[in-house]
Amino acid sequence: MPRILLVEDDKAIAKNLMLLLSSEGFTVTHASSQGEALALLGGNKSDLALIDISLPDGNGLIVCSEMKETQDIPVIFLTASGDEASVVTGLNMGADDYITKPFRPRELIARIRTSLRKSGRTGSDFEICGLRVDTSSGIVKKNGCEVFLSALEYRLLLVFLNNPKHIITRAMLLDELWDAAGEYVNDNTLTVYIKRLRLKIEDDPASPRIIVTVRGTGYRLGGGHASE
Repeated sequence: MPRILLVEDDKAIAKNLMLLLSSEGFTVTHASSQGEALALLGGNKSDLALIDISLPDGNGLIVCSEMKETQDIPVIFLTASGDEASVVTGLNMGADDYITKPFRPRELIARIRTSLRKSGRTGSDFEICGLRVDTSSGIVKKNGCEVFLSALEYRLLLVFLNNPKHIITRAMLLDELWDAAGEYVNDNTLTVYIKRLRLKIEDDPASPRIIVTVRGTGYRLGGGHASE
């Protein structure tokens, strides 16, 4: 389960963000000031930091700088509209992305998942139906035996692991595979990839329990999954 450090001084915004992130399967640690955030860096290991640039006792730029030195994790800034200078400074310091308040919840979640995927920090272990995925090493095992996936098969599997509570449409999967392959992937090719992946990870590919078909819509991750 990916761990997020949220640095936000506005109590209402922080509360809503914690509810949103928790509902999406993230573990959230909250700091309301620069001092609290810096104090957490020593003992708190996170996979991504979501940082408000304006803080009551300083600013998020200092937190970003310290975080990049100590943990080197993705940083997304929350910024007020019109604060272009701070955004540019933050990006030059190594921040990975920014989003302007007020923001749309779904856009924020999408940006978080994109940053986690690019950094390889989608969570350490994920297990479902005898399939265990260690995303930090890229090792996939089925019933204790290593399963060898192609780059695109692994990318396809990660899409489902990163979106455990959502139906994934074929259009979304096509976008992901096209981006990964650097070439056009059509609908027929997607069907082939789904079939190959199921042959490698399902106990019974004819009755899949991990990648389940949602008729007329797409696919979803099967039940009984767990992440660490």
